[in-house]
Amino acid sequence: MNVMDGSGLSAEKHAAAIAAAGGIEAAIEAGTLAQFVDVSVSEGIVLGLLRQGVRKYLAIFGHGSTSIGDMLRIYEEAGLVKTYAFHNEVSMAHAATTMRWLYDEPVALVASIGPGPLQAMAGALTSITNGVGLYHIYGDETTHGEGQNFQGIPKPTEQHIFSRMTALASESYLLHTPEALREMMRRGSARVFHPFHAGPFFVHVPMNIQPRTIHGLNLLALPQRMSARLGAASEPDLDAAADLIRKYDRIVIKAGGGSRRHGESIRKLAELTGAAVITSPVSSGILPDLHPNNLHVGGTKGSLSGNFAMSEADLVIVAGSRSVCQADCSGLGYRNAKAVININADWSDVNHYNKTVALVGDLAASIEALLKRLDGLDPAGRATWTQACQAKKKEWRELRETRYAVEPQYDRVWQRTVLTQPVAIKEIVDFAKAVDAVKFFDSGDVQCNALQICEDDRPFDTMSEGGASYMGFAVSSLVASAIADKPRYSIAVSGDGAFWMNPQVLTDGMEHGVRGMIVLLDNRRMGAISGLQAAQFGNIYATNDAVAVDYVALAKVIPGLSTHFGGYSREELLAALKAAHSYDGLSLVHVPVYWDAGSDVSNLGSYGSWNVGNWCADSEREYAKVTI
Repeated sequence: MNVMDGSGLSAEKHAAAIAAAGGIEAAIEAGTLAQFVDVSVSEGIVLGLLRQGVRKYLAIFGHGSTSIGDMLRIYEEAGLVKTYAFHNEVSMAHAATTMRWLYDEPVALVASIGPGPLQAMAGALTSITNGVGLYHIYGDETTHGEGQNFQGIPKPTEQHIFSRMTALASESYLLHTPEALREMMRRGSARVFHPFHAGPFFVHVPMNIQPRTIHGLNLLALPQRMSARLGAASEPDLDAAADLIRKYDRIVIKAGGGSRRHGESIRKLAELTGAAVITSPVSSGILPDLHPNNLHVGGTKGSLSGNFAMSEADLVIVAGSRSVCQADCSGLGYRNAKAVININADWSDVNHYNKTVALVGDLAASIEALLKRLDGLDPAGRATWTQACQAKKKEWRELRETRYAVEPQYDRVWQRTVLTQPVAIKEIVDFAKAVDAVKFFDSGDVQCNALQICEDDRPFDTMSEGGASYMGFAVSSLVASAIADKPRYSIAVSGDGAFWMNPQVLTDGMEHGVRGMIVLLDNRRMGAISGLQAAQFGNIYATNDAVAVDYVALAKVIPGLSTHFGGYSREELLAALKAAHSYDGLSLVHVPVYWDAGSDVSNLGSYGSWNVGNWCADSEREYAKVTI
């Protein structure tokens, strides 16, 4: 039964009035919608999110979210929102993250109660660790205490445990009192649309609260999306940073995820100071690939050139990075650094290192102010550093070329010759560039190789989840291209291990009309971990399998899915990629690849340190020697 407001209007009539007028405010001004309305909590949530521009919902409905689901039905029939059904909450969370991260569209996802929200919360690690703002709306246990809810956690001494869990992970709100909707939306807007520290906002709505009536809800009091801008860092700190730049000769700029939309500022600073720019897994393309100051990815999964520049630098300029362990080799990346300039709006991140001049403020504005203080600086004075970096970059490029020239290798698993992973990824990367496709790389062996192989000339051509290193992110992200207003053709490159984390993309992708492809590189193992085991202990244990899956045959059972075998040669793989791309829908390309722990050609190698496994003692001992 739909709630009626004081004028006798139902949810259907509210939605129709808003749709006809073109918005909530317009409908109120036209007199077709009252400013003060009686609505259910479920309708209030939809209205509140409309005020913040949220019109797309990714959902798996269950008995914990039936009221919210029906309200979304009403508002979708009016043309105000659109709901996309999924088959797995983790995959849904990844797709929602990509919607905001790549396409910058605010979205909300809806899960039921108990296991569903727990899975969605697990998938939310991608948005938490990468600073991506979106809404998670979960059903929750009832508030009357009539007995235990069968999908609650049976701990009678605690209330609403799920909301406490999400509060620890990010920020959350339990809508226990319907009239608190306005405050919940205010807090949600501040988290989802935060200018430099965004993240998921978890909304918990008890099942018995969802259909409750909010009497006299003031629609114009519902908060709109947060809007805030930062200025440049303080004058004294900018002066101190300029003094450091003049003092030191071997400078690196670590361009993190927060710098991706400020490539022009990074370029000007690098060229003026002679600095080597080091990218993170999420900032590939911040400088064009062939730009002389681009030393490419550095860190645990870094390149030969990037890690060289990091290790030899005496001054580090950190730009929009939280310096996660994989980005700075567990604190060992800058062994010779004497000082740090850190440009970040977050007080904690900006003071991550010792001996730091903290430029707290907007990244682009701070760099522009810094450039004025460096007017007249001659980068030629750092020619020795520039030449050393260029020599190492040349060495790295030559190493890559030798790996790309490797012929198919005999593999004991496949009992025949197959392509090596670097060769296969190079073909995929070159093809993606030729057709202007965005590339998603799943975590693991694929990611480690791809970050070194990609030759991007702009940000957001490569997306790889380096924050939580979440397997299954790449294939799940494909679905976002079917939901976005302005989608790009997408290629998800995944290992067999990562693919099986979220194979639901095969059905979700077909359901929502994805135009893109999955390239499945199959070495029948978790190659990155097998390699780590071999390097650390000399043995490989429980990271491979004996099940040979015919992925082409598997995918053929899904009507409309285009399937291709990638073959055993460059020519066969390229032909498969072209055929998949020509299909107006979702395609899967299966490519067997070579793996051998004792081979120098299986991978491109890893050139960073990492505080992991039995290397921890050595890493901790070396970290104690680092000054910054």
